[in-house]
Amino acid sequence: MSVNDTRRTAARDRLGYLPYLVPGLLLFTGVIGVPFLMNVGTSLTRWSGVGTPEWIGLGNYRKLVGDGEFWASFGHNALVIVGMALVPTAVGLVLAALLTDLIDRHFGPRVASVLRACLYLPQVLPIVIAGVVWSWLLAPENGAVNELLRAVGLDSLAHDWLGDPATALWSVLAVMVWIQVGFPLVVFMSGLQRVEPSLYEAAEIDGASWSRRFWHVTIPQIRPEIFVVLLWTTIAALKAFAPIYVLTKGGPGGATNVPSYYSYQNFFDKTEVGYGSAVATVLTLIIVALTIVFLRVQARDQGEER
Repeated sequence: MSVNDTRRTAARDRLGYLPYLVPGLLLFTGVIGVPFLMNVGTSLTRWSGVGTPEWIGLGNYRKLVGDGEFWASFGHNALVIVGMALVPTAVGLVLAALLTDLIDRHFGPRVASVLRACLYLPQVLPIVIAGVVWSWLLAPENGAVNELLRAVGLDSLAHDWLGDPATALWSVLAVMVWIQVGFPLVVFMSGLQRVEPSLYEAAEIDGASWSRRFWHVTIPQIRPEIFVVLLWTTIAALKAFAPIYVLTKGGPGGATNVPSYYSYQNFFDKTEVGYGSAVATVLTLIIVALTIVFLRVQARDQGEER
């Protein structure tokens, strides 16, 4: 078979998959594509949500450039990425390695499974419920955290954790880490199942400590899973809304505001629908661009491995 015949056969094979892609393409168009284009159209108008929108072109986007509150929300979002993506990924990777390489081997798979389920539990809880519970725990007067500090003689550390601009964002980030760490843990433990046990055994025979096995065996073997987790959690961090809404509503004084909640404020609180649409459009484009970068880096990394 010639090269041209091979290419034609491959092209026919690819075309054979097209009918199976149509349902997903239609769903994507109806649920994501059309609403996004409508949002872009709305972002080019001045509209309060009722009446006829007034066309202003790129006016909302020019306003965004000089909006200090908008840029401050992106600065907060950078820290949210740390709390929802970087820290949970690092902690989840270490915990997965510990549960797989130490707990499973020394205490059995049942103990490892129970610990994994306990760590994953916050992912199962509705975020609204988890947020309400944490708002009770962090309450300034009768919150469990402050009561515990007083009980051990650390009264000076008792604080209005969510009401002080200096600590509100950090408190929210701590809650986000608690919620998010279960997802990387489960993905990494699944990825570790495909790692050859002989690699760990050979490293152990050579005298490698657990930390060396972690750096030189675990991490290189599950790099694809690390890419997936970082991409997923970073996107989740960029569009984080529910924890902010439940815990602080962007306050105090905008100290915990993020672009997704800032868009919501403009939509419903300020009834500036066109401006809120502009914020949402910019956020969407950033997420798409970041996704493309992640996928290209992952593809290049896998190509180098081959």
